[in-house]
Amino acid sequence: MKTTASADISRSLIEPSSIKVNIHGIHEPVICEYFDRLNNGEFMATANLFAEQGCLNPPFDKQLQGRDAIAQYLKEEAEGIRFFPENGKILISDSSHTQYQIEGKVELNWFTVNISWLIELNATQEITLIEVKLLADLEDLLSFSRI
Repeated sequence: MKTTASADISRSLIEPSSIKVNIHGIHEPVICEYFDRLNNGEFMATANLFAEQGCLNPPFDKQLQGRDAIAQYLKEEAEGIRFFPENGKILISDSSHTQYQIEGKVELNWFTVNISWLIELNATQEITLIEVKLLADLEDLLSFSRI
């Protein structure tokens, strides 16, 4: 049976069998799918997990709003980066949204850095906000240099 590309993308975003990331303390498929898509370089599919006006707050850059802006940013900045979320917890949960705090590592070509993600989902399980924070001080970052 032939399906359209958009139907394939929609279906693959919600298929639990495609989830590969395991984050201790987090059992939310959308969050696992976010990291899987990032690690696979599927940046438009990653951005489609956000609400239409969802926001991404990356370190060192201005806030991005909307799926197209997020996809473009990820395409330019996240290529070749590996994301390793390790553990997390729910910070706030009510009928309109849930906030999660996740910690882990990000591996770049020449070093690995500890990261914290604040992820907020709305009632329909769309990402409304991701705030990314480096868990390293300036001295640690300055000690890295290219050879």
